[in-house]
Amino acid sequence: MKAGRKQWVGLAVLVLPVLLISVDLHVLSYALPFISASLAPSGAQLLWIIDIYPFMLAGLLLPMGTLGDRVGRRRLLMAGAAAFGAASAVAAFSPGADLLIVTRALLGVGGATLMPSTLSLIRNMFHDDGQRRVAIAIWTGAFAGGAMLGPLMGGALLEHFWWGSVFLVNLPVMALLLVLAPLLLPESRDPRPGRFDLLGVALSLGAILPTIYGIQHIAQDGLGWAPALAVVAGLTLGAAFVRRQRTMADPMLDVRLFGSRAFTVSIGANTLGVFAMVGSSLFTTQYLQMVMGARPLIAGLYALPSAGMAMLAAGLAPMLVRKVRPGLVVCTGLLVGASGFMLLSRLDVTGQSGLLIAGIMLMAGGVTLVLTVSSDLIIATAPPERAGSVAGLSQVATEFGGALGISLLGSIGTAVYRGHLAETGAPSAAFDTLGGALESARHLTEPAATTLAAAAREAFTQGQHYAMLAAAAALCVMAVLAPVMLRAVRQAKGTPPPPQDRHAGRHAMR
Repeated sequence: MKAGRKQWVGLAVLVLPVLLISVDLHVLSYALPFISASLAPSGAQLLWIIDIYPFMLAGLLLPMGTLGDRVGRRRLLMAGAAAFGAASAVAAFSPGADLLIVTRALLGVGGATLMPSTLSLIRNMFHDDGQRRVAIAIWTGAFAGGAMLGPLMGGALLEHFWWGSVFLVNLPVMALLLVLAPLLLPESRDPRPGRFDLLGVALSLGAILPTIYGIQHIAQDGLGWAPALAVVAGLTLGAAFVRRQRTMADPMLDVRLFGSRAFTVSIGANTLGVFAMVGSSLFTTQYLQMVMGARPLIAGLYALPSAGMAMLAAGLAPMLVRKVRPGLVVCTGLLVGASGFMLLSRLDVTGQSGLLIAGIMLMAGGVTLVLTVSSDLIIATAPPERAGSVAGLSQVATEFGGALGISLLGSIGTAVYRGHLAETGAPSAAFDTLGGALESARHLTEPAATTLAAAAREAFTQGQHYAMLAAAAALCVMAVLAPVMLRAVRQAKGTPPPPQDRHAGRHAMR
């Protein structure tokens, strides 16, 4: 049965939280200097202000997706919107760092309810394959567009208002969602949800939170005992979680879905695409502000062409998979993204704005094409009654991809940066980050200040060069594998249904 006008208007409502969550993930980096000046957080507090939101988001995505299958996806979406709006209001007026950390944690909880709810509602609102592809393309375009527009919005707000304004923009969007959702969105849930697995939730959190914590701190501080043990503990609990899910009659996550090659490869492509996109933003943001010297608003304007390319790629994806096998579309997107990273690897200290714009446009367009197709394959594999848990898993993969991108690409860039800077005899304070080096240079007299700043910028661009080459190589490897692994998935035919379980008909595709 094809969707009508009400479903398409409802999709516009679902796009609102997706766009906002994506913007919120990227806007804080521009506000951090203002938060530091206003609240004077300690180093540990500043780290928690940054980290607590993605930690809570990643840890709760899968449990919240499963909870939505049981209590109702629209109900969970509205509860999350109310919580997200309330936490945003408190965060904007936080008088101290501790309260801001708490409210950022609550924002993560609210965000974890929003993302899987929107994707699982799309799965249950659009049963026609072609319409579902278009709906997911719009959903992906909003997410990709938000990632690119976040810096622009943050820059514009911080040019004219105080740091709390980056949180207040959430309020009217969440209020509109709460008004429109009951009118335009259908309620859906698993008709036979089974028992909610509290131990499974604990194991899921125990697997995801320490693993992402360890990965991010290895990127920031290098390999050490504490982050390494956190990763090992997370992986151990993850293995226990998988074993438990295999033995349960009503699992939180049906691990047999990984028996579908389309599902597994799509999860991998999704993770790798976010890995590359988030990892690249770690460098391009610093390049714009610290190498080219752009103000926040100007730096945000550089994101507009790539945002347009991302939205164009998301719109083209449904048309391409009607004519070409999805595996070849994914391969093409990966190669286009890799070409963008090759261009970004050629950036130097002279500030090549044209090369930067071309690189991030190709990167954003190629990766968004991959994310759109892979998201559709993932959600098409999900039985409608389990759409929430599968949507949650898809978003967990996204969070892991982002954490790995920051960790691995950041580690490559940092190693090259430090090695290059060591040859110049720079002071030890300059070795951590480019920002630290430029701050050190401001306290030196000439010509030592100019010499250190120039050496740090040159070292940074060298690190960026090798990190972008690594991202390009990873995408090229996946581009070779994707058409082979997805060769059984044909254009405009959807994906093979997942394996049947012991409940007859429970996993049948509608």
